[in-house]
Amino acid sequence: MAKIHATAIIDPKAQLDESVEVGPYSVIGPNVVIGPRTVVGPHVVIEGNTTIGSDNKFFQFSSIGAAPQDKKWNGEPTRLTIGDRNTIREFCTFNTGTVQDKGVTSLGNDNWISAYVHLAHDCQVGSNTIFSNNAQIAGHVEIGDWVIMSGFANVHQFCKIGAHAFVGMSTSLTQDVPPFVLLNGNPAQAHGVNIEGLKRRGFTREQINGIRTAYKLIYRSGLTLEEAKLALQAEEEATPAAAEQIRSMREFLSVASRGIVR
Repeated sequence: MAKIHATAIIDPKAQLDESVEVGPYSVIGPNVVIGPRTVVGPHVVIEGNTTIGSDNKFFQFSSIGAAPQDKKWNGEPTRLTIGDRNTIREFCTFNTGTVQDKGVTSLGNDNWISAYVHLAHDCQVGSNTIFSNNAQIAGHVEIGDWVIMSGFANVHQFCKIGAHAFVGMSTSLTQDVPPFVLLNGNPAQAHGVNIEGLKRRGFTREQINGIRTAYKLIYRSGLTLEEAKLALQAEEEATPAAAEQIRSMREFLSVASRGIVR
């Protein structure tokens, strides 16, 4: 049997695995599905069309699956999905999606989400990310795997942040961030490659050197973005050890919709 505290309110239609734990005074709505071994702490509200995977930990006072903060939302049955092994700390707010976008807000696996983080409607967050306290993510934002958002960083709606990027403390982002780039400031400025993060994740010297060369082509060569794409393609062919990483940077330039922080 699920371990439900006597003061928790669980709608009879909610689907909880028998190993789920729910703490005091938490409220879980009728359209919520929670997978094995997930722990919901005290005073947590989980509502909306929300699906949560296994081995997650929700700390106290979070609001998960509430209606999107979007005036265009008119009660449509949009969703929130959360993967496996995520840690969601105190006072976080995750909203469902809108029909103007994919209709779903998504958080992947193995993410560490610190206190007071806001994940707005239609955001798509990958896996293995770290969001420090008070990171604020506006609607329709896409964030790749292994991204680190430092404390009080905030992201404008529709921005994209590529995998392995590092966003510094109190950074205000209004444009897209290519993979592997380290940046901070208000307005944000790029300051090189997230080398320490890449070393910790096992990237080889050859791969890191290839990424640094690609960064210089984008940021230090004086090339336009179209010229940089061609130069990156040539570098990709010339550097097979880092071809995958260089390709991801080149392809990001093709999908960046708000221009890149440069």
